[in-house]
Amino acid sequence: MANTPAKRPVTPAQRAASAQRTQDFVRGVVAEMRRVTWPSREEWIAATLLTIALVVGVGVFTYVCDLLFGLLFSWLTGGTR
Repeated sequence: MANTPAKRPVTPAQRAASAQRTQDFVRGVVAEMRRVTWPSREEWIAATLLTIALVVGVGVFTYVCDLLFGLLFSWLTGGTR
């Protein structure tokens, strides 16, 4: 094991400062979340359906490209598929 310097104990003032920073962070997060404009149910459903449709579309596109490239390389190398 390498020689590592000993850690100094945390003072109560440092602990209080750390707790204050944590509280300030959490308060900032809560304040920011109150300002968020959340989507309506209709917007939420539309975005979800669009996402599903895009994922399916990209999957089909990838499958077709894979199939075509497989056939192309099979033809070029004279192999069978």
